[in-house]
Amino acid sequence: MTDAEGRLTYFNDAAAELWGYRPPLGKAQWCGSWQLQSADGHPLAHQDCPMAIAIKENRAIQAAPAIAVRPDGTSIPFLAFPAPLRDESGAVEGGVNLLIDISQHRKAEELTYRLAAIVESSDDAIVSKNLNGVITSWNRGAERLFGYSADEAVGKHITLLIPKGRESEEETILASVGRGERVDHFDTVRRRKDGTSVQVSLTVSPIRNAYGTIIGASKIARDITERKDSENRIRMLMREVNHRVKNQFAVILSMIRETNKRAGTAAEFERQIRERIMALSRSHDLLVDGEWRGATLHDLVVTQVQPFSDENRIRASGELIVLSTAAVQYLGIALHELATNSARHGALSNPTGKVDITWTISEGEAPHLRLTWTETGGPVVGKISRSGFGRVVLERVAPSAVNGVGHLSYRPSGIVWTLDAPLNSIEAASRKADL
Repeated sequence: MTDAEGRLTYFNDAAAELWGYRPPLGKAQWCGSWQLQSADGHPLAHQDCPMAIAIKENRAIQAAPAIAVRPDGTSIPFLAFPAPLRDESGAVEGGVNLLIDISQHRKAEELTYRLAAIVESSDDAIVSKNLNGVITSWNRGAERLFGYSADEAVGKHITLLIPKGRESEEETILASVGRGERVDHFDTVRRRKDGTSVQVSLTVSPIRNAYGTIIGASKIARDITERKDSENRIRMLMREVNHRVKNQFAVILSMIRETNKRAGTAAEFERQIRERIMALSRSHDLLVDGEWRGATLHDLVVTQVQPFSDENRIRASGELIVLSTAAVQYLGIALHELATNSARHGALSNPTGKVDITWTISEGEAPHLRLTWTETGGPVVGKISRSGFGRVVLERVAPSAVNGVGHLSYRPSGIVWTLDAPLNSIEAASRKADL
């Protein structure tokens, strides 16, 4: 309270707590605040405060906003309700003011605005509904995901988004919410405005009023179409990898079995099987680099024969052809066997021998690939044992894997191996150009 000049004559403990100190009665004028600010944070002189205006203008003021700045620097927003006090003649003899601390209300209001901004800017669809399933709010993320504007969605039942046959999901969700339970990451399908389906992950939480009573549900829907597509691709890839690994195991087991039949000692067996698995590994590396779409015949030849000599003694030429994965694996083994035999017994076992690897594609309705390995300048070669692993690979295993025919011949200057196979059994992609 103040006198007619605005000097404080009384204040209670609640006022002192709001101001953060106790102003001297009879000296402090108009308001007990240490400092004042207007509602927008600008400095406010005490002579312009709501109490001063009420007394000077002889009128009551309702809910005038202002900010009290305490001596410690903290700011307390409040509402002022000042009114003049009059004597029996109506003359102003002072004033009385009611100050209401609204700092908690202001914090709640700011939090509400902040949460509203977060909801509105979210990429996820955030929707609220009452316990009857009627939509009560709809953010921009929901507009983008489902295609309905807020005006089109608010007031409609949530089944607007639920495809036929999934209505029971909503009943289950509302029942859980009614019990105060939260539904986390429920993957399902919803329907857009244009009738298309979208895969979403739902998180649904109860909404309570100030008394703790559940009055509705908040639903966050996240588009998981890309995630589901990725999961499907991964599953397909895993099945493909499983299939390919089994094929690799079959090839390796065959190597072990055939090598074991023909190896004279354990050391010889270990060396041969290691070399053959390493050759298979080199072919596998080519396929990995090509993302398992295949590899060119030229790259396969270079990869398999490179460890045995340089390009001056081994020449490879032919048309560009991309081999299937099976052709890469089996022809890789065949080339390894040829190169190994040549390095030990054939053209690559002396300084003057050479190897020419050529391939051509015949024209016509059913084009064929002819691959030829020709050795020259080496020692006279005797026939490879009919029971040898290399011969089995060159004449039966590799040709059979590509529906072709393999032929091994022995000339005074070295071995010649030819493979004839249908192009459609060996090729992974269409022929583009000559090398």
